[in-house]
Amino acid sequence: MSAPDTTMAIVSIPIDLIDVVNPRARNRRVFQEMMDSIAKVGLKRPITVARRGERYDLVCGQGRLEAFRELGQSSIPAVIIEAESEDCLVMGLVENIARRQHQSLELFHDIGGMEQRGHSDVDIARKTGLSLEYARGVLRLINKGETRLLKAVEIGQIPVSVAVDIAEAEEADTQRVLQEAYERKLLRGHSLLAAKRLVENRQRRGKKAKTRDRTSARPMSVDALLRTYQQDVDKKRVLVRRAEAARSRLLFITEALRELFADEGFVNLARAEALHTLPRGMDERIRGEANR
Repeated sequence: MSAPDTTMAIVSIPIDLIDVVNPRARNRRVFQEMMDSIAKVGLKRPITVARRGERYDLVCGQGRLEAFRELGQSSIPAVIIEAESEDCLVMGLVENIARRQHQSLELFHDIGGMEQRGHSDVDIARKTGLSLEYARGVLRLINKGETRLLKAVEIGQIPVSVAVDIAEAEEADTQRVLQEAYERKLLRGHSLLAAKRLVENRQRRGKKAKTRDRTSARPMSVDALLRTYQQDVDKKRVLVRRAEAARSRLLFITEALRELFADEGFVNLARAEALHTLPRGMDERIRGEANR
């Protein structure tokens, strides 16, 4: 594969002359955020195209191109390169991977760095295209050292506002924070369960999300295995005892009711008080005991 010849000059190209040779499905919410950012602060980086006669093949920037089209623009800033079709496909893939890694590993670090260099939260939001609420929330989490919560925000597990509320709440109040988030419909279903696990892990292991090399993890000892087994056995014994106690109580109640309903005087009194009927399950059980 030959190295593409690139020129760094940025030119404005009519959108109608650009062909997307390798279209990708796009998350609508993410695309809307991109389009809002472009509408607010403009295009931060030109797209990349390769010349094909009088038209152009898109190399990198499908989302930016579609956002410009949705915003009613007729042309878009672009860098033109000379490259074969195969090279363009590979370059597009590399660019997408690099962008995702940058977002996942460096975005929050960059936001913290901007604050350290004297940028205000308003300035950071404007320059990055993030909402002011999001930028402020991320900064508060960074300043509190909440890397575990930041990671959850980054992967979309919880909203940044909920993460900030968890970070600022006392440990005893975190369940209340989750309940309020549920009532405000910020956490539902799987997200709520994930948030509960996150809070439990944060309380046990601390704010910082630590990564551990699996190869360096110590194997479980025989004593640890025995303790785990014994704990499991103890739990099952407790369940059995509870089941036996419930069964004994049910038998006592069933026998007592059977004897009472065999007493004609009691039945007449119960009928006079409109208390002579029983739930169907209990009635069938009493009749079954009586017929044995």
